[in-house]
Amino acid sequence: MADDAPHERLDVIALAPHPDDLEILCGGTLAKLVAQGYKVGIFDLTSGEPTPRGSLDTRKAEAEEARRILGVPVRVNVELPNRVLMDGPDARFALATQFRRYRPNIIIVAAGRTPGASPDHLQGGLIGEAARFYSQLTKWNERFDGTEPYRVPHLVYVPFPFEAEQRSWHSQFVVDISDTIDQKIAAVKAYESQFDPTRFARVEHLIRSTNGFHGARCGYMYGELFALPTPVGAPDLVQVVCGSKGALAPVVLPAASGVLSGNG
Repeated sequence: MADDAPHERLDVIALAPHPDDLEILCGGTLAKLVAQGYKVGIFDLTSGEPTPRGSLDTRKAEAEEARRILGVPVRVNVELPNRVLMDGPDARFALATQFRRYRPNIIIVAAGRTPGASPDHLQGGLIGEAARFYSQLTKWNERFDGTEPYRVPHLVYVPFPFEAEQRSWHSQFVVDISDTIDQKIAAVKAYESQFDPTRFARVEHLIRSTNGFHGARCGYMYGELFALPTPVGAPDLVQVVCGSKGALAPVVLPAASGVLSGNG
């Protein structure tokens, strides 16, 4: 899709195959990033259609409402084909062109093999990784609508919670979304064509259970899990370690006796 208008640079681009994927995977983090003052964009690789109960106009309206709820200022549809999404040169060129236009510091890529769901999920992750590399290639500007090469500094994965494999990531971290979990749930609920009341109740249960588990491991009520292709690097050990609260329900010491309460 050609677009020669100037684009404001984004701090973070999150991308996934379908509208509703990112809301479910990391909607709380996206809302939190916006509240923290970062410029964030959601990039849907496809329209998500056809589906049994949706339409192009319906999904577009639902995606816009979800964007509004999260407060994310930019949402772009890369216009790749749903259901037959495949990693390949054309898909890489299309997404890399968007990276060149918006020049993000970080891309968040939905990652995972989900045989119980859409195979688009795996292909979308591959396209995201490859497009990051393609974005920096020189002497090929005509393949990227005349945009200039750009190197995306950082790649972050957001894993699908129903991933078929046990991944061994170099590093993982959890973002506290206790203050944005309800905003996230509301954004997912915007997709009424995909989630009737019965199905939505199950999806909300999955989200709260998954985010509750990941959050509790770091002392938060709710958290979203991310992974990196490299070890975590930091100039300050204390800041890295103390970003986690340690435990959600820590043992409390009595004021004077020194005897542990609870099971400690």
